[in-house]
Amino acid sequence: MSELREIRADHDRATIVMYQAYPDAIADVAVEQQKFGPPFSVGRMTWIKPSFLWLMHRSNWGRKSGQERTLAVRIRREGWHEALSLAVLTAFEPRIHGTPEAWRRSFESASVHVQWDPERTLRGAGLPYDSIQVGLGRAVITRYVEAWTVSIEDLTPRVQKIRRLLDEGRAEQAARLCPPERIYPVPADLTQRLGM
Repeated sequence: MSELREIRADHDRATIVMYQAYPDAIADVAVEQQKFGPPFSVGRMTWIKPSFLWLMHRSNWGRKSGQERTLAVRIRREGWHEALSLAVLTAFEPRIHGTPEAWRRSFESASVHVQWDPERTLRGAGLPYDSIQVGLGRAVITRYVEAWTVSIEDLTPRVQKIRRLLDEGRAEQAARLCPPERIYPVPADLTQRLGM
């Protein structure tokens, strides 16, 4: 349990941005239609992350196979809150779950999973505070696609430019190109559930 768990995101009064990395086939359809469609599968869990640098760490700046394209998916805040209200942490925490058995039962039946991992610097080093990842299960992915998504932007050219600047040792310029993120106000009824 940590005070160092905060959600940092690019958000406004109505929406919040999630980052995802995909191969061309999925990204092309999503950007063109402004919503996910085949070959994107609503039949398996999809992970969304409000931290741009965490996704960059995970996708190795778009160099990992199947994660070449970085998408910024702007979703409705009410959808985000709905997802968080259904979430169960991926690890047992006594203060929240009581017993390992109670956690296991709720985790196995949960339609949304939440995991906290160390936030990352521009160069991928771990920071002393955590970043949230939210796994949407089959029960809610269709709502994510049909009802929550407002717009989808392809950030791949920007990611490549930031990566090039980093490779050239121009970290300050690279940092200026990263999307802005600030602390997101989590409703009080959700902070306990999320282990915040």
